[in-house]
Amino acid sequence: MPDQTFDKPSVLFVCVHNAGRSQMAAGWLRHIAGDSVEVRSAGSEPADQINPVAVEAMREVGIDITAQTPRRLDYATAESSDVLVSMGCGDACPVFPGKRYLDWDLDDPAGQGIDAVRRIRDDIRGRVEKLVSELDVAQ
Repeated sequence: MPDQTFDKPSVLFVCVHNAGRSQMAAGWLRHIAGDSVEVRSAGSEPADQINPVAVEAMREVGIDITAQTPRRLDYATAESSDVLVSMGCGDACPVFPGKRYLDWDLDDPAGQGIDAVRRIRDDIRGRVEKLVSELDVAQ
């Protein structure tokens, strides 16, 4: 009997404005895990655009997040995600049985200079690398 098709896990990064931390985390996950993980990000009060300093910091490491746009967190997206990661911004995710929840306590890059945003970017990278190893997906 052939193996069943493996459904790739989905990870949702949530932050109020979906413009900095959650976008950088999504960029790192796409970069590190490629197509082996479905990457999502959203916020309860999405901004009009991604934080330009976050875009610059990610560009420095070869990751382009300019095609992404802040999105509103909706029930269906949260419910269909396997892992929900709040970014230390106090945003509340709906709770569903059988989901994995992580809260990453990260500084907000809003209004910060490039040096501070680089530190946040690098902190996020380490957390995403750990998450990918825990998901046990092909890289």
